[in-house]
Amino acid sequence: MNMSNGELVWLIIGLTGQALFSMRFLVQWLRSERQKRSIVPVEFWYFSLGGGATLLAYAVHKQDPVFIIGQLTGLFIYGRNLYFIRLQKVAD
Repeated sequence: MNMSNGELVWLIIGLTGQALFSMRFLVQWLRSERQKRSIVPVEFWYFSLGGGATLLAYAVHKQDPVFIIGQLTGLFIYGRNLYFIRLQKVAD
């Protein structure tokens, strides 16, 4: 595979975003196994946000409107969940 340095950097960015995004499922699964019930830990949302932002950068670089819209929508949802978590902590 012949790739320029720029293409290689963007490939690494895309793969890093996918790895971050995938980590959220590992974190959620391990926490649920430990608790013996379904848990969505706050780290799930941080991995979602980090992975989504990195994948959005990759999608913008690739100029893929479908991928861009999907990631923007996800980022809003992840951020909104983190906002609700913060509100709950302040209320407690």
